[in-house]
Amino acid sequence: MSGRMMQSEYMHWAKFKRPVRYALTGSEVPHFRMDRLPLSLADLDIDGASHPRYAPLREAIARRYDVAVDQVVSADGTSMANFLAMAALVRPGDDVLIEHPTYEPILATASFLGTSIKRFERNPAEDFRLDPGKVEQAITASTRLIVLTNLHNPSSALASEAELRAIGDLAKRAGARVLVDEVYLDSATPGRSAAHLGPEFVITNSLTKVYGLSGLRCGWILAEPELAERMWRLNDLFGVNQAHQAERLGCIAFDHLDEVLGDTPAMLSRNRAMFDDFVASRDQLECAPAAYGITAFPRWAGGDTQRLDDHLHDRYDAAVVPGRWFEMPDHFRIGFGMSTDDFAAGLDRLGNALDDLR
Repeated sequence: MSGRMMQSEYMHWAKFKRPVRYALTGSEVPHFRMDRLPLSLADLDIDGASHPRYAPLREAIARRYDVAVDQVVSADGTSMANFLAMAALVRPGDDVLIEHPTYEPILATASFLGTSIKRFERNPAEDFRLDPGKVEQAITASTRLIVLTNLHNPSSALASEAELRAIGDLAKRAGARVLVDEVYLDSATPGRSAAHLGPEFVITNSLTKVYGLSGLRCGWILAEPELAERMWRLNDLFGVNQAHQAERLGCIAFDHLDEVLGDTPAMLSRNRAMFDDFVASRDQLECAPAAYGITAFPRWAGGDTQRLDDHLHDRYDAAVVPGRWFEMPDHFRIGFGMSTDDFAAGLDRLGNALDDLR
């Protein structure tokens, strides 16, 4: 990658792409209406004040993930959490080792920060599993940070603790850290945060993808206390403090997470099973079974999936995410986070498009 990226092309596309009725492009579950919860205006503490490092929210996050409060840094969603974490961990010119394929804003952030980006492969022939051997081949004494997603975005592959520990050992020997974006991990069972695997690990997450609360921008970083303090101080340059009413709503959400989740896990399980049956019926698609998560990343034998997405738009009022956004043009990302009826209708349209382009 050459030149410093000054924007995320993917994020702009995701926000302003042409709308369709059957958007298989989604990467989160249906939005949860917080007015379903027992709350009043008084609960929002509308006094016009900021509350630096708002303790009740940090305490709620710490309880949820069984970490100390001084390990928790608040951030505006996972994207800002990733930016803050990387900005605190690397300097211009540092080597940063990032999985391939990965979520484009991660690459854009590393580029914006002026780092030297190196890659390690997550092989589709191995269901995109996290292979410590690939990291070992790519890591050098100059590596300062290893960046990965778990669940993997776009494939939803789940990394084991053994795999993560092995990568932590490699990072420790190199004097590097491991940044793990866990925004999808809560949709997997089991799924213990890598924050418990050692001080080499820095974790980002939020209430956006799995809980349907992207509008709250309730994100966080989990890191050792000294590093967490550095991130708090760095945030003084960016956002200073979080919006307090959003912090209050985040606290209320944590108090009612079971209700927020509702039947979402069951819906995702139905949709994943439906997707697996769909792939099994299509000889032009290759994909690992959808065991976890909200997305999958199948390969299409027809080549560049931009053509497939264009056809879905033009003829079927549907869409997928072309694989070019993940540096793999013959794949596409599909999301399961919608009602099962809508997902079934979307798959029907995808099947018709695949037939048309056979």
